[in-house]
Amino acid sequence: MVHLKLKMVLSVFGVWDYIIMVATMLVSVMIGLYFRFSGGKQKTNDEYLLADRNMSILPVAVSLVASFMSAITLMGVSSENYYYGMIFFIVNGAYGLATPIASHLYLPVFFGLQKTSTYEYLELRFGPNIRMLASLTYTLQMILYNGIVLYAPAIALEAVTGLDRLISILVVGLACTFYSALGGMKAVLFTDLLQMFLMFAAVLSIPIFAAIQLGGLNNIFSIANERGRLDFSNFSIDPTERHTIWSLCIGGLFTYLSLYAVNHTQVQRLMTVSTLSRSQACLWWSWPVTVLLSFVTCLSGLAMYAVYKDCDPFSSHKISAIDQLMPYYVVDAMRSVPGLAGLFVAGIFSASLSTISASCNALAAVTLSDYVSRWFKIRESYLSWLTKLAAFGYGLLFLVLAFLAQYLGGVLQAALTIFGAVGGPLLGVFTLGMFTTYATEMGASLSLISGLAMTLWISFGGPRPAPIKLPLSIDGCSNMTIPMALTSNPSEYFYLYRISYMWTSPIGFFWVFIVGSIISLVWRQKQAWEKAGRLYPDPKLFSPPLARWLRNKYQIKESAQMGPSLALN
Repeated sequence: MVHLKLKMVLSVFGVWDYIIMVATMLVSVMIGLYFRFSGGKQKTNDEYLLADRNMSILPVAVSLVASFMSAITLMGVSSENYYYGMIFFIVNGAYGLATPIASHLYLPVFFGLQKTSTYEYLELRFGPNIRMLASLTYTLQMILYNGIVLYAPAIALEAVTGLDRLISILVVGLACTFYSALGGMKAVLFTDLLQMFLMFAAVLSIPIFAAIQLGGLNNIFSIANERGRLDFSNFSIDPTERHTIWSLCIGGLFTYLSLYAVNHTQVQRLMTVSTLSRSQACLWWSWPVTVLLSFVTCLSGLAMYAVYKDCDPFSSHKISAIDQLMPYYVVDAMRSVPGLAGLFVAGIFSASLSTISASCNALAAVTLSDYVSRWFKIRESYLSWLTKLAAFGYGLLFLVLAFLAQYLGGVLQAALTIFGAVGGPLLGVFTLGMFTTYATEMGASLSLISGLAMTLWISFGGPRPAPIKLPLSIDGCSNMTIPMALTSNPSEYFYLYRISYMWTSPIGFFWVFIVGSIISLVWRQKQAWEKAGRLYPDPKLFSPPLARWLRNKYQIKESAQMGPSLALN
């Protein structure tokens, strides 16, 4: 078996493929070494975790996209467009609507406080218990997710190219752990620039190569349109339909806010620039980068469909999972061009590297701020070393989880589901704190626990009907027959298990906000500022519109802030 795998790898990868892959890892490691021994040499936590708060806008904007654009996303979105159509691209419009909300209503609060951990806000606004609850939720979510980020692409690449998963996991995991632990946030941000370029190059190579095969991009869109892949007309309000204009717009808006408005991994990046206006500009510039990468990834799915329209690899059992489609196409159609397979694998590796390095740094910040410094008094000189040790430890933990993931079976999909289900409730808690003065710690805590229970039940519960793919064909396959598929009536399943995953985040958000509001108003408790003996809340803890109202009500002088700027320098 090992001999066969090695033979397949050798037949797919040539000299240029190995050069590209090795160069990607070496450059990433060298960037980490450079920032370890240059500048302040990562001696302070401010430099290690927040890049001394003097980064320029472009690398931060690109890193915001790269942090959550994992290999799972690249392969998954292309397959999504192949099997379910390009309507998913509509979600980028929702991201555009959510960007000003995140940049002007949430970000000013975090930037004004200048705290290392996002969850410190919850203690200032509510109390210590909700901070610990939210921080632990985030930590477990990110640990599980990153084990999958390492493991999932390794499986897909092994199944199609024969590249051993052990090699994939070790190469990506060790390289990432090394440069992110040594070089800190600066290394993470600048390697994200390199990795984003490779992601674009890898994904863009597919539609370019397919267009050459088929005689132009026009033919790709023509075939996609004829076979129903370009239908954007689903305005159904039925929440059980997987993708509609409404589910993508509303669900996408709340998903974006849960990631870019309150998620610690992203907020930490937004704190690495010097002013609020520059931080807001990072968010604004990240949106077109997201749209462009999303479009190219969607286009790659349509391109592959145009090539395989008469012989679908999944239906003909050439691949065992739809996420293997992209690596299958690279090996099947692009192997004749030297370096293209290596470029693709480098792009997939880069997507994993950017996500894992972001998480190592972010979890190290949360660990030192929310756990270690909270329970132990640590000398300032030891803090940076402990933070680096924590980042290194998380990288090794992701490696261990990636190797254990093969024994977890269905928990793989469960871990990815947790990532989506947790975001809505956490967004609800931060919104309760920033947009109301009546919400209490008890209300926020109980609503978060019950909200997580609700979204995880909706996401995990089963049995649930399989999503319905658009029509596929194997008429062009030689000597191929498809067994008769057993179909079931979706109405036979429990209603909550039929609800589209795009509604999970909004449901979690509104559950937490409404339940938290009711509990807080019915079960009155002293607020954090009342326990501290103050007569009124600190306006800095609230969203700008509410903060202005509080300053006017209590005659508090407002500190001057610069307005937003979209300059790229």
